[in-house]
Amino acid sequence: MNSVAATRSKTYDLVYIGIFAALMAVFSWISIPTAVPFTLQTFGVFLAVGVLGGKRGTLAVLVYIILGVVGLPVFAGFTGGVGILFTNTGGYILGFLFSALLMWGIEKFLGKKPVIHIFSMIAGLIVCYAFGTAWFMVLYTRGSGPVGIGAVLSWCVLPFIIPDLIKIALAFVLSRRVRKYVVG
Repeated sequence: MNSVAATRSKTYDLVYIGIFAALMAVFSWISIPTAVPFTLQTFGVFLAVGVLGGKRGTLAVLVYIILGVVGLPVFAGFTGGVGILFTNTGGYILGFLFSALLMWGIEKFLGKKPVIHIFSMIAGLIVCYAFGTAWFMVLYTRGSGPVGIGAVLSWCVLPFIIPDLIKIALAFVLSRRVRKYVVG
């Protein structure tokens, strides 16, 4: 690859990473009002990794988190700042990065076949749930006293399983269609 092509490729990478970090912010602002409201943040993570691939998708998630940590209102409810990470739901935000890293690893070692892609998104969701729920339990216990895993799962995971599986299905279909238009 000559230096002009390499520079162009890096430029495209930066642009796509930036676009998907911005899309994740927009998705986080969309709140679906149900008995337990939910956002489209995880959809943004799945879509970024699905369209951009593991490396660029993970970098987009990292940029999204950094933008929020430095204070831009990119997180749910138009919030931002490092303090958000130290709330009961901050672990889920960090869990997005671990989800993307796992999806990248699965893609690297097992490939990009559709069944692997779906498996990686489900595995990524489980990692996000695990990290976020553990974080929630630690902070909740510090502030309010001990809480059982069953109670926390009923608050933080069970209401979101079906919406998150729908987001995975939508991200899978959309990423398969959009990926062919992304350079690189």
